[in-house]
Amino acid sequence: MSSRYHSNTLHNRSSLLPAGSTPPASGRSSPFPPAGQRFADDLESQNDEALEGLNAKVRLLKDLTIGIRDEVKDSAIQLSQMNDAFAETGGILSGTFRRMNNMAARQGCRWLWYIVFLIVVFWFFVVVWWFRR
Repeated sequence: MSSRYHSNTLHNRSSLLPAGSTPPASGRSSPFPPAGQRFADDLESQNDEALEGLNAKVRLLKDLTIGIRDEVKDSAIQLSQMNDAFAETGGILSGTFRRMNNMAARQGCRWLWYIVFLIVVFWFFVVVWWFRR
């Protein structure tokens, strides 16, 4: 009996539709485009948006790396100039120390007492300044 009922409902699907209507030729009753096509269009638009976002990020990274490269070049130039300036200053200081040592050798030990006296006076002024703050 159940097999007869089941086979009867399978053959009588037209009773499920409203009177006077016929199902579409494709067997689908939806007025919307096929879900597969809509899904593919959605995925493609999402991919395009993601691609635009990635292109923007790549442009930003490219600009950032170009800025870093320019900064490194400028820093290298400045370091080279500073190296030259320090080398020149080192030459000047070595000549000054050489002349000071020559003068100290001619004068004897008296210049040492002057330097000790100046250090003591400087230390005194620093201590007074520190406690007056």
